[in-house]
Amino acid sequence: MPRIITIDPGKSKCGLVLADISEKKVYQAIILKSELLENYVRNVIAAEDISKIIIGNGTTSREIKEKLYFLKKEIITFEEKNTTYRAKARYFELFPISGLKFLIPREVFILNKNLDAISALIILEDYCKNKFTLNQNIDFKTWLK
Repeated sequence: MPRIITIDPGKSKCGLVLADISEKKVYQAIILKSELLENYVRNVIAAEDISKIIIGNGTTSREIKEKLYFLKKEIITFEEKNTTYRAKARYFELFPISGLKFLIPREVFILNKNLDAISALIILEDYCKNKFTLNQNIDFKTWLK
């Protein structure tokens, strides 16, 4: 089944999500240094049937689109306004607080968290107008350095 890559671009790091649109499932969600993005996407395309790449229209989106153009895949630039802010709320939908942790303010749990992969998920969900589920216990804070 064809899959889609969504990227939340940034100057120093990017969030990336690999998902299946027909199943509405996320198979991979990572954060990686921006300079590693091109090779990482190339490797994913070699291993997966990727139908398109969606890039948030924020920081460095134009540069990333130009770098990935040679892959000969459909590349779409899509609105990413407020995705980082919205990622904080989506974080708790994906990873609900349980037990005695309810007594601690929610902000403590996302302090210094890297939400770039969740921002990429939100870009995907906005593009598809659907919520996606996780295929397995994906750690959205996984760094590829």
